[in-house]
Amino acid sequence: MAYFDAASALPLHPVAQQALVAAVADGWADPARPHREGRRARLLLDAARETAAEAVGCRPDELVFTSSGTAALHRGVAGALAGRARAGRHLLVSAVEHSAVLHAAEAHGAAGGTTAEIPVDRLGRVTPGAVAEALGAAPGPTALVCVQSANHEVGTAQPVAEIAAECRAAGVPLLVDAAQSLAWGRVGGDWSLLAASAHKWGGPSGVGLLAVRKGTRFAPVAPVDERESGRVPGFENIPAVVAAAASLRAVRAEAAAEATRLTALVERVRTRVPELVPDVEVVGDPVRRLPHLVTFSCLHVDGEALLHALDRAGFSVSSGSSCTSSTLTPSHVLRAMGVLSEGNVRVSLPPGTAPEEVDRFLDVLPGVVAGVRAQLAAPGAGADPTRPPAEPAAGETSGEGPAGELVIDSLGKRCPIPVIELARAIGRVPVGGTITVLADDVAARLDIPAWCEMRGQEYLGETAREADGGPGGSAYRVRRLA
Repeated sequence: MAYFDAASALPLHPVAQQALVAAVADGWADPARPHREGRRARLLLDAARETAAEAVGCRPDELVFTSSGTAALHRGVAGALAGRARAGRHLLVSAVEHSAVLHAAEAHGAAGGTTAEIPVDRLGRVTPGAVAEALGAAPGPTALVCVQSANHEVGTAQPVAEIAAECRAAGVPLLVDAAQSLAWGRVGGDWSLLAASAHKWGGPSGVGLLAVRKGTRFAPVAPVDERESGRVPGFENIPAVVAAAASLRAVRAEAAAEATRLTALVERVRTRVPELVPDVEVVGDPVRRLPHLVTFSCLHVDGEALLHALDRAGFSVSSGSSCTSSTLTPSHVLRAMGVLSEGNVRVSLPPGTAPEEVDRFLDVLPGVVAGVRAQLAAPGAGADPTRPPAEPAAGETSGEGPAGELVIDSLGKRCPIPVIELARAIGRVPVGGTITVLADDVAARLDIPAWCEMRGQEYLGETAREADGGPGGSAYRVRRLA
């Protein structure tokens, strides 16, 4: 089985395993106590803090350990906002932040603060100009800006140094979520706070780190004690912390060489997938990106079925597609980028991935995608080749609109069915004519415009429908150009 989901979690690094076992024997005592066992535990904790601080690029007394990367983000956001409560109550987050940051923003809004999202371009980039514009448009003084160093779904690396300069000029601290990038190197720029998670680099799960640089106003909002500089209460998990720091140092020692190797493998996937599989959109920045991650979306494909089929073929991958979650909503990252969400696959290669495994993935993928499309009788992938394109497909419901345009009723149907029904029906209107798709799956808001761009048709926009006691949804209008 090829594990291609390194962006979610990595198995415990061998160095982490060794450090964990050793620290269990020597790091069980309370590091706050002056006796021999306590001093031994304190030495282990201090050494781990120095190792992690060296990797981050901060002072040891600026770094604390938390119970997870999510906890680090929550405490970082809350503490920075509380520390700057007199300066302002406005929070800016990029539209593609991890859900942990978005949840923290929601909590801030529920507590009476104001929040706004910084938009990204189609590659998922947060430009310094967009940050400056958001700062200028704030309803009041901004207390904090949150921008990740690299995106967890599409791999786009953000210009953190330039963004930090904009924030510094405005007198606003910048919090960076470095969970995906810290294993590959330090985050540059004059950031104020940084958070990361150990299981992303092969450390134990349940360990995060939070760095707060000197001069940054910070006020813990939860009950505190004397541990971790008063920022994280509770007894430290010293064996896990030691293993996390040891594994971070180990992966950093090989990061440059491994990044070069994995970049070439990812580039092979980025190039070959569109050549091997029709109707695929590779998303994310092709140049400024993580070395190990690539994401693509397949038109006319059910994402959950695709992931299960790849699993049966021997590949563990993940997705940001709406079709792979119980929420039935598109990934907020793909939505912010305005790219195709259906049939989305995220491939993130762990260190040590063999080129032969990538080649096997490329060999298997076309047949897997074709098989999933055939199950849905998608156009060109299993539909009846003897049926003229002007004839409606079996089970397809449609009617004539008030102006004579064709109406496709896809209410109650989930991705990618509304797009498939649009593709089947487009040949039944003349060139220059229009077709309306009624859909209540929010993924249609992304996937119908994306289909139009991929097929050379004109997307005319969306109109919300009155519910009238029945399903509401929206009407999506398309003009046939080809």
